[in-house]
Amino acid sequence: MQLDQIDRRILRSLQRDGRIQNIDLAKEVGLSPSPCLRRVRLLEEAGVIKRYVAVVDGATVGLGLTVFARIWFRSQDAESTAAFIEAIQKVPEIVECHLMVGDCDALLRIMIADLNSYWRFQADRLTRIGNVRNVKTDVPMATVKRSFEVPL
Repeated sequence: MQLDQIDRRILRSLQRDGRIQNIDLAKEVGLSPSPCLRRVRLLEEAGVIKRYVAVVDGATVGLGLTVFARIWFRSQDAESTAAFIEAIQKVPEIVECHLMVGDCDALLRIMIADLNSYWRFQADRLTRIGNVRNVKTDVPMATVKRSFEVPL
């Protein structure tokens, strides 16, 4: 789908506030409400807009620690990698997984209560996922930027 400047303005606005009323969105992007709504629907149907979500502060719901775990596989064949992917889909603490090119095979972002909980999670769950040979964990000192906006 080719995006024009109005589509990009719509997307920037919706990324800042997914609950914005169509009438306010239309004013913000310089359209009348009907064509604005039509464009939003087209962006949704084309898969440009995947879904709308609420961003929850992990610390306020008891998940105050985010760690990054670098994973090395025992085997990099397609079947073993697919089994790993299927297994991590079922682990809610793993909120992101990226298959990597470079030093490690996968990079996970994990949200958990605290360091002791992570230690138990790594020993009891993470290292027991099939094909996991080694785990190295990085614990950030502070989050200085976190964005959910795609730069348009």
